[in-house]
Amino acid sequence: MTQQNARPQEDKLTLQQLSSHLWEAANILRGSPVDRTDWKSYILPLLFFKRICDVYDEEREEMISQFGLVIEDDLRFRVPTNSASPANPDHGAGDIGCHWQEVRGVSKHVGAAIRNAMRGIEQANQAKLLGVFGDASWTNKERLPDDLLKDLVEHFSKLPLGNKSVQNDVMGDAYEYLIKQFADATNKKAGEFYTPRSVVRLMVDILDPQEGETIYDPACGTGGMLLAAVEHVRDAGGDPRTFFGKLFGQEKNLTTASVARMNLMLHGVKEVDIQRGDTLRRPAFTADNALRQFDIVLANPPFSLKDWGREVWESDPWGRNFAGLPTDKSGDFAWVQHMVKSMAPGHGRMAVVLPQGALFRGGAEGKIRKKLLELDRIEAVIGLAPNLFYGTGLAACILVLRMNRPAERAKKVLVVDGSSLFRKGRAQNHLEAEHAAELLSWVQAFENVEDRARVVGLDEIKEEGWTLNISRYVLPPIGKDIPPLKDAVRDFKKALEDCRKAEDDLRKELQHGGWLS
Repeated sequence: MTQQNARPQEDKLTLQQLSSHLWEAANILRGSPVDRTDWKSYILPLLFFKRICDVYDEEREEMISQFGLVIEDDLRFRVPTNSASPANPDHGAGDIGCHWQEVRGVSKHVGAAIRNAMRGIEQANQAKLLGVFGDASWTNKERLPDDLLKDLVEHFSKLPLGNKSVQNDVMGDAYEYLIKQFADATNKKAGEFYTPRSVVRLMVDILDPQEGETIYDPACGTGGMLLAAVEHVRDAGGDPRTFFGKLFGQEKNLTTASVARMNLMLHGVKEVDIQRGDTLRRPAFTADNALRQFDIVLANPPFSLKDWGREVWESDPWGRNFAGLPTDKSGDFAWVQHMVKSMAPGHGRMAVVLPQGALFRGGAEGKIRKKLLELDRIEAVIGLAPNLFYGTGLAACILVLRMNRPAERAKKVLVVDGSSLFRKGRAQNHLEAEHAAELLSWVQAFENVEDRARVVGLDEIKEEGWTLNISRYVLPPIGKDIPPLKDAVRDFKKALEDCRKAEDDLRKELQHGGWLS
């Protein structure tokens, strides 16, 4: 089936052109009954649907040109068309196929046509695509009337999205752009699926994945950390294809898990295993009655998650409570222990984002932290600036752990204060590339840096009650803008005097107006 698009196929779309076009799709939904927190559930699957069909068309045309026929089994994807399609939209939508152009021709019950076309493509490509489009409510006409869906379909139809028009990297980067735009637009809920990419890159650079290593994210969101690991190896001159079949992730939210699979596929990453489910209650990756183990484990799990599954962990079949049973008020150290148990023996390493409260809270968490320190698993603690993450102004930290540590680092923890490394934004702070590079250099050097980083022995940590509170070990420098104590006291007294005078003036005005007797 030949694609009918407005743009010549020989033109390559730039990242800017494609990103702008994708965000315009979001603008079509502005003012609609669709909540902006749900935009990604509709726009991202449509983008992927169009991409699959355009690639399908290109491959068919190339086969016909070379061989005079089409061998369906040799195509990357199968797209059932016409009566052969499993899609058969009900309520008068007609017996159409699953191809984009067939759906584009539907004028009524457009949501049903889209839904069934996506289901048909999933069924025809079960090994690769089953469940990849998510479970959006395409047939809810109160939220998605036919004219709105037609506008979206026509908007995506304006540009060709096959490989001849859009390179994998450009397509994937534009997709990442769209995910970030959704995160910016839905700030409070974005933390559920999006981690700032500068933080992700820092974590990956610290762990330094190598070709062919297995990588696992138990709270994978949109797949950004898995993708960053592949890019890390590629940027170092390695072959990212060595990761095919070696990337694993689990995500509780079905739509977000689908977005992760689409994200990695659009970046050209094949054979990634993204499972949907509750990691703490029902881990997806097990073997021989034990958790599967991976070379690299990294995650940004939900902060201080309540109702995380403590009842399961009281007799956890996977032995994840080896350092203690976490409190039912916070799942932070449940995630940490799950990740530790998922590290491969010998060279396994991990990095996890936590709220800084996890570094010093007592009770059950304090006991678990003590056990992990005694086992010599914790290598570094990196305090980050506040308000870097969507949905919370809290300062977070990165905890770095290894199964086996170099002898020169044994029984020592590097404590890093990165609280001053950020660019202030209007609604959110940003960790810039130069900030991440500086933090990485300190972690790699594993040395004292005045007012910034300190190598602390376990004996000292024990004396401090097994806390990893950064301020116990590293004090932030006194800035040049902080005046001497004498001047500070003078300024305080002057401010207090001005405040009291203002109160007196306000009281007089209220009395004059009859508001006070």
